Amino acid sequence: MPELPEIEALADHLRRYAVGAAVERVDIASLSVCKTFDPPVTALHGRTVTGAERWGKYLGIQAGGLYLITHLSRAGWLRWSDTLNPLPPRPGKGPIALRVHLGTGQGFDLTEAGTRKRLAVWVVDDPVAIGGIAGLGPDALSVSVESLAELLSTNTGRIKTVLTDQKVIAGIGNAYSDEILHAARLSPFATASRLTEVQVSTVHGAMVRVLGDAVERSVGQRAATLKGEKRAGLAVHGRAGLPCPVCGDTVREVSFADKSFQYCPNCQTGGKVLSDRRMSRLLK
Repeated sequence: MPELPEIEALADHLRRYAVGAAVERVDIASLSVCKTFDPPVTALHGRTVTGAERWGKYLGIQAGGLYLITHLSRAGWLRWSDTLNPLPPRPGKGPIALRVHLGTGQGFDLTEAGTRKRLAVWVVDDPVAIGGIAGLGPDALSVSVESLAELLSTNTGRIKTVLTDQKVIAGIGNAYSDEILHAARLSPFATASRLTEVQVSTVHGAMVRVLGDAVERSVGQRAATLKGEKRAGLAVHGRAGLPCPVCGDTVREVSFADKSFQYCPNCQTGGKVLSDRRMSRLLK
């Protein structure tokens, strides 16, 4: 799933290459992707792109007084082309959900792999008209350590779950929460409200450092190389069975029905291995 660093990099790419160009046409290949119908996507035609923004894990362009906003969900992506195919994509065929043609001959496709289609697109005159954006917590790169302490103090959930709750903190998903907790040397199952002042400060520092470094690596990359750049920068996420780059211990995994997370026992749980069950607890 694209998270804050990748979405920020995609927004930066759109600022560089789409701003100043007119929207020539928007083709919809999958009707289910559109979550709004008034104004229609055709209202964007002829409008000049004036900006590109990120709200948590939402990405959008502004064209005149309208916004075209997407949430790429789990398997979505933005595929930029300097010479976009002028033909509309075939409805229901292939991964393309929506295509935006710019007057320069450039443009982009919003694509989604797999059969579970969750990618969403809105056309609105105000981003907060989208419930998911209106309900976002503070952005992960702007929240202060004091605000983080306040947010965590009233939350009895596991810190892994809390960090990925967009209503608490916006922008962090499964991968970077693994990386942040590894950098903070904290168990994913630690209770958020029970963290000490020192632990909260450590989590905040890890969050700023991990996300900041990932943004720095990602911004300026072509959209096609961002996924590889993300994988190359990960220490534990997606690396189950491999040695931890910090201590050399084996990276372990906890799997759930539709997702999993990775961690280092030596760095994060005092050497104890977390049971691989939904209601897992530390093995004794």
